Amino acid sequence: MRTSPPAPSHAATAPSHARAWSAVFAMAVCTFALVASEFMPVSLLTPLATDLQVSEGMAGHGIAISGAFAVATSLSLPLWAGGLDRKRVLLALTAAMALSGAIVGLAASYPAYLLGRALVGVAIGGFWSLSAATTMRLVPAAQVPRALAMLNGGNALATVLAAPLAAYLGTLLGWRGAFLCLVPVALIAFVWQWRALPPMQAQRRPRRGGALQAFALLRRRHVAWGMAASSVFFMGQFALFTYVRPFLETVTQLQGPAISGVLLVMGLAGFAGTLLVGLALARGFYGTLIAIPLVMAAVAVALVAAGGWTAAVVALLGLWGLAGTAAPVGWWAWIAASFPHEAEAEAGGGLLVAVVQLAIALGSALGGLLLDHSGHATLFLASAALLLLAAGLTRMAARTAPAPAA
Repeated sequence: MRTSPPAPSHAATAPSHARAWSAVFAMAVCTFALVASEFMPVSLLTPLATDLQVSEGMAGHGIAISGAFAVATSLSLPLWAGGLDRKRVLLALTAAMALSGAIVGLAASYPAYLLGRALVGVAIGGFWSLSAATTMRLVPAAQVPRALAMLNGGNALATVLAAPLAAYLGTLLGWRGAFLCLVPVALIAFVWQWRALPPMQAQRRPRRGGALQAFALLRRRHVAWGMAASSVFFMGQFALFTYVRPFLETVTQLQGPAISGVLLVMGLAGFAGTLLVGLALARGFYGTLIAIPLVMAAVAVALVAAGGWTAAVVALLGLWGLAGTAAPVGWWAWIAASFPHEAEAEAGGGLLVAVVQLAIALGSALGGLLLDHSGHATLFLASAALLLLAAGLTRMAARTAPAPAA
C-alpha cells in the first residue's frame, strides 16, 4: 500500500555514491513489487474466487490478511529484528515476498492462498518500517529527500500500472500466471539489494517500549482525532476499492481488456492526484483532507445510481482514483505538521503505518462480508458512510490542532 514513514535526519556514514544509488534503485524495484503484490487480488478477484471455489468476498479477505500481518510485523519489528544487520533483514523480507508470489500462484486451496497473503503482509510491514531509516544511511543528508522520492517512485509506478497490468496478465496467463510473474521481479530485487546494499548493523537495540511510546502520542487530542480519521478513511476506501472488479463485471457488464482500461484510468488519475495534492494542501491543509473523503463518498453514492452507464462509471472511478491516491500524501503531510520533532515524527509515522494497514484489513474484510450478504449497493453505501464519518473526524482534528499544524 502505499504508506512510508517520514525520513529521519541522516546520521551515518554512507557507502560510495554509485553503490548507494544502486541500492536505492534496488529498493525502489522492491517497493514496486510489494505494492503490486499487496493489491493484485483486486484485479484478479473473480477468476481467483472461481478457481479456489470461494465467494468473491472470501477472496477479498486475502487483502485483509496481508494488512493484518503487516500491522503485526510493523509493531513487532523492534523485538524480532533487534540488533540484526538491516541488510539481512531486508533480504529476508524480499525473499518472503518472492515466496509469497509462488505460494499464491501455486495454491491448491483457499488456506494455501491465505498463507501466501500472510507472508506478503510480513514483507510489507517490515519493509515499510525500515525503508526510511535505511535510505537515511545510504545517501548524504542533502540527498535523502531525492532518495525517498526515488523509493516512492516504485510505489507510484505500481499505483498506475499494477492493477491494469495484473488484469491484462490474468487474461493472457490466468490469475496464477499473473501472481507468478511477481516472483522474478522479487528475485531481481533480492539479487540487486544483495549486491548493492552495504552491511548495516543496527545502530542501537530498540527499546521494548517503542510501540507504547507511539501509542502514548494518542493522548494529544488532535492526534487521536487524526488517527481515528485516517483509520476510518482507509476503511471506507478499501471496503469499496477491493471489490471494484466484481462491480465492473456484474453491474457495468465489462470484461477482460475493458476492465484493464478502467483500472488504468484509475491509476493514471491517481498519479495525477499525487502531483496535484501538494498545491491543494498548500492552499488549504485541513480543507483538503476534509474534501477528499467528501468527494469519494459522493462518488460511491453516484456509482450505485449510475453503475450500468459505462462512461459515467469510468469518469467516477477516475475521480475516485484522483482523490484516493492523493489521500496518503495528505496524511503524511499531517504527520510532518503534527510532529515537528524527529523522534515524535518517527513514532507518529510508525503508528500511522500500523493504523492504515489495520484499516485496510478491516475495510476489505467488511466489504467482503457486505458483498456476499447484501450486494454491491449496500457495500458502496456503507463505504460512503465511512468516508463521511472520516470527514467529520478530520474536522475535529482540525478544530483541536495547534495553530502551526492548522
